[in-house]
Amino acid sequence: MPVSAGGSREDGPGRAHIQPSLWMIVRAFGRIGLTSFGGGRVAYFWHEIVVRRRWLTETELLEGLAVSHVLPGPNIGNLSVYLGQRLRGGRGAVLALVAVVAPGAVMMLALTVLYFARGQTPAIAPVFRGVGAAAVGLAFGSAVGVGARTVRDPAAALLAVLTFAGVALAGLNPLAVIIPLALAGAVLRRPRERPPTAVPAGEEQ
Repeated sequence: MPVSAGGSREDGPGRAHIQPSLWMIVRAFGRIGLTSFGGGRVAYFWHEIVVRRRWLTETELLEGLAVSHVLPGPNIGNLSVYLGQRLRGGRGAVLALVAVVAPGAVMMLALTVLYFARGQTPAIAPVFRGVGAAAVGLAFGSAVGVGARTVRDPAAALLAVLTFAGVALAGLNPLAVIIPLALAGAVLRRPRERPPTAVPAGEEQ
């Protein structure tokens, strides 16, 4: 990925995005880890990395999101590593992962210590049920937002429906659904070769 003078990356004709420093990556990903919740974190990545800071394009983010869902492990952790690597290589990947995970891990550790110190409190149960419902809403909103940007043709819509049916309705292992559909997607959405343009008679040299 070429870097132009002044610390910017050239992503295509007429498009230059600032290449962040390692400290900027820590601040941006730490902000996401500290202020985002549940499945809605993807929307925070999109707003912070693509819209607000313009470090990556929307296509690059969606590519990372697709890869993060195929690989084992937490999707948000995988996505952080992918984006950090795209921005600043191996060090960027490590710092992005730590910055995203650390705030939630510290808070969870504190809540766990408090929970076991105080014991189970009946008043807390409704709070957790409310948080669980909110997490579902965040995940749904994130799915709708990402789907609106990626499912733009009949082939993509068919793959999305088949994935949902296989995982949510049939209860199949996600890998057993994603791998064959990924291969099918590669066939259905491969670039079409354009036929050679005929040269009018009399213009041949």
